[in-house]
Amino acid sequence: MAISTAHAARGRAAAMEPRRKRGILDRLADHFQRYWQLWLLCAPALFFVALFAYVPMWGIQLAFREFEPSKGLTGGTFVGFQYFLDFFHNPLFGEIMVNTIRISLWTLVMGFICPIILALLINQIGSKKVKGFVQTVTYMPHFISVVVIVSMLNIFLTPGSGIIGRFLGDESLMGSTSAITAVYWISEVWQHVGWNSIIYLAALAGVDTSLYEAAKIDGAGRLQLIRYVDFPAILPTCSILLIMNMGSVLNVGFDKIYLMQNALNMPATEVISTYTYKIGILNGQYSYSTAIGLFNTVINFLFLITANAIAKRVSDSSIF
Repeated sequence: MAISTAHAARGRAAAMEPRRKRGILDRLADHFQRYWQLWLLCAPALFFVALFAYVPMWGIQLAFREFEPSKGLTGGTFVGFQYFLDFFHNPLFGEIMVNTIRISLWTLVMGFICPIILALLINQIGSKKVKGFVQTVTYMPHFISVVVIVSMLNIFLTPGSGIIGRFLGDESLMGSTSAITAVYWISEVWQHVGWNSIIYLAALAGVDTSLYEAAKIDGAGRLQLIRYVDFPAILPTCSILLIMNMGSVLNVGFDKIYLMQNALNMPATEVISTYTYKIGILNGQYSYSTAIGLFNTVINFLFLITANAIAKRVSDSSIF
């Protein structure tokens, strides 16, 4: 009896002692022990991302050093933010930033709105055959090469002989500094609007059909169905995609804008990506071009963080 009483006393004393706080390493060990199969499944993808996305970041230090081929990435003289200041004081800095922001914002806004509208309209088509035909027709341009797209623009917009250019007289849209931005984003939206609407159609496919039936019983028409049933269903998806797109707000596709450039529209089409290519690859100023690219990435990252913070405060939809 005394022995059992002593054991009970020691048990109560042990229970009263504060439990040892588990560290982050202990929690990670338990996590990997429980989900090791999933981590093993993701290992090839993680290795690929690490190899091609994070290992090359070692070269970022080139933006702060004077590159010397014989000394490698880390052997050049450290110059700090000298190359960033050179870019900020460049006479072309204002023109490049204005062109980049103008083209990217037009493409971002219209490329975000048009797929939503297309998905809402396709979802209202009753016939499955007609819906499939419309989806196929709108998806097809996405698979056309950028080189072919630019060639089509040059052919269609040729003054006097092009399908569209013959109605414009002697004015060349491809050579107009005022019209080239519209040509870029309209062709960009036309090419990708069908493909980008897929995710919205997937979200609409998960809407409970009883909501449509209840709305129709209450006398809702097609516009009311879109406004009160469809749009709220895809709103969280829209928020997430908008936040992700904000992370590339200053990224204008290099290949397309570079192919569209000519001597006439150069003042309106010189953007960060094309200027970086010309400075870095063609002129061999690798440190200078790295600094410009790093500046572009930092600005995009700040846009992403800001958009996520606003979305998190306004609604419950956010990435992190």
